[in-house]
This record gives sequence, structure tokens and C-alpha cells, in this order.
Amino acid sequence: MNTKTREYSRGALAKAASVNIETVRFYEQKGLMPDPPRTAAGHRCYSQEHLERLMFIKRAKELGFQLEETGKLLAMVDGDIDCGAVQDIANANIALINAKIADLTQMRNSLSETANKCTGGHVPECALIERLLAPAE
Repeated sequence: MNTKTREYSRGALAKAASVNIETVRFYEQKGLMPDPPRTAAGHRCYSQEHLERLMFIKRAKELGFQLEETGKLLAMVDGDIDCGAVQDIANANIALINAKIADLTQMRNSLSETANKCTGGHVPECALIERLLAPAE
């Protein structure tokens, strides 16, 4: 059997991609997944190409691409791929990830510093609670 001719229901497509069926619906509504052909009875009939596209979207999400960026990547896949444009999108995502890492590192350091001030005993004041109650700096 040729894998390119395999047909899936929406539920089978979702299962094959390890996503929720609502995820497939969502991507269809957002225009990331093309409408599948329908059987004579009106059932959706997804192909291997639909599965490959869904897996592409899933991997893009795992790499931190937003829906709009994923749409741009898919447009490039569907037409001429401009590797420079793909690289620009990836580099923008890397910058966002680096900013998030910096924010998380700062949060961790601040929480760690505050937690280290805690004696762990029963005292009227708690360094962690005091820090949370303090006005923002």
C-alpha cells in the first residue's frame, strides 16, 4: 500500500499526529490546514499530506514559532522557499527565547535569594512573604 494514498478521518489524523482532535479543528479554522476532500457521505478524508502538514505545524510550535510565523513558514513551503526569510523568522524566535531565558534566570535568582533568607522555623516574619508583600521595585 502506498503511504501517500492513506486516508484518515479527523480523529485518526489527530491520533496519528498525537494531537487533540480540537487542535486539528483549530488549525483548520486558522487556515493552516487545508480543507480536506469529503466522501460521498460528507465525511472528511485527510491524506498523508495533511498528516505531514499537521506534523510540521506541531514541530514549529514545539520550536516556539507563533501561529502567524508558522503560517509564513507554510506559505514558503507551499511556494518558493526563501531560506533567508526562514532564517530571519528563526533568528527572531531565538532572540525571544534568549529574552525569556534572561527573564527566567532573573526570576530564579530573585526567588533563590529570597528563599535563602528564610530560616525555615516559626518566626513572626517570613522573608519570602515579606518580599511578596513588598511594593514593586
